[in-house]
Amino acid sequence: MKQRILAAVTATIAMFVISGCAGNDAAVSKDSAASMLKAKQSAPPLDALKKPKTLSNAIAALVNDEIVTLNEVNREALPAITEAEKKAALNDKERSQIRRAALDHLIEKKLTDQKIKELGIKVSEEEIRQAIDDVRKQNNIPSQEALVAALVGQGLSFDQYRSQLQEQIEKLKLVSMEVRAKVQVGETEMRDYYTANLAKYSEEENYRARHIFFKTGEKAAAEEIQRSKATALAVLADARSGKDFAELAKNFSEDPAARKDGGDLGTFKKGDMQLELEKTIISLKPGEISDLVITPIGFHIIKLESRVGGTVKSFDSVKAEIEEILYRKKSEDRFTVWARDLRAKATVEIRVLEGLQ
Repeated sequence: MKQRILAAVTATIAMFVISGCAGNDAAVSKDSAASMLKAKQSAPPLDALKKPKTLSNAIAALVNDEIVTLNEVNREALPAITEAEKKAALNDKERSQIRRAALDHLIEKKLTDQKIKELGIKVSEEEIRQAIDDVRKQNNIPSQEALVAALVGQGLSFDQYRSQLQEQIEKLKLVSMEVRAKVQVGETEMRDYYTANLAKYSEEENYRARHIFFKTGEKAAAEEIQRSKATALAVLADARSGKDFAELAKNFSEDPAARKDGGDLGTFKKGDMQLELEKTIISLKPGEISDLVITPIGFHIIKLESRVGGTVKSFDSVKAEIEEILYRKKSEDRFTVWARDLRAKATVEIRVLEGLQ
């Protein structure tokens, strides 16, 4: 269980370091357990207050006798509003919707924080240190100093980051205790997923080829192009007559590397090669030599040395990966229900205030 928690928090905080954070909570990825703490529930207002002229410290909601202020809501909503306004100006209704979503998130955060305290969940210094080390390794950050510099570049101090990291681990422990520990993934489920996603676990076909290149260029004169073509056709005839292709490349190819490697293009997959050359290579059988291939820079003769057919990874080799995928999905589904029940049992009073209607 501890390994699952650390793995999840590493993925979560790694995403945070890469993408940055504009709000008060560490960013979370869709696949992390922490992101499930943003389940989308809402409750209708239970009470209304007259709107005072100054609302910065007004109560936006009561969550089991703990308050959420309008100031907190505005601070939580600011990053989303700023991002949305980069695309288009927002009207009052759109701003209000963003603030209401921010309020819902703060309510859910209050509820989970209360549950963490109720269950006595703690995070050790060693767990935080290990998570930070994992984040540095996954993001190729060489030292603590480099991490601090990266955080400063995002407008965040190390102490703020450490505090957010601690909250993330606490929440992941909560998820593990309340939800994930009760989730089971069976062998049949994993095999069914594997069968339905064979394409995902198929390795791409690999090709190895050689070529002989005759340079013309886009600005070459017609006479020059004809001379190069005539030479290329003569070499092509020699290659097809059985002469050693690598030796022909060394003697005639205008690719500078050909004199050393005999025109070896190496091993590659679809998408790695220039389109005109790739189409020809894919159409060849091992040992077969192409017709002249014309590209904007000249003529090519290609010989396919070998092709290794795409193979499907065995179930056993991807079983752990599939288990984690299904485990995470079932955890997310179960957590949605758990979070809804948690809110239903809580006393949540949302006040109707300016900007939240």
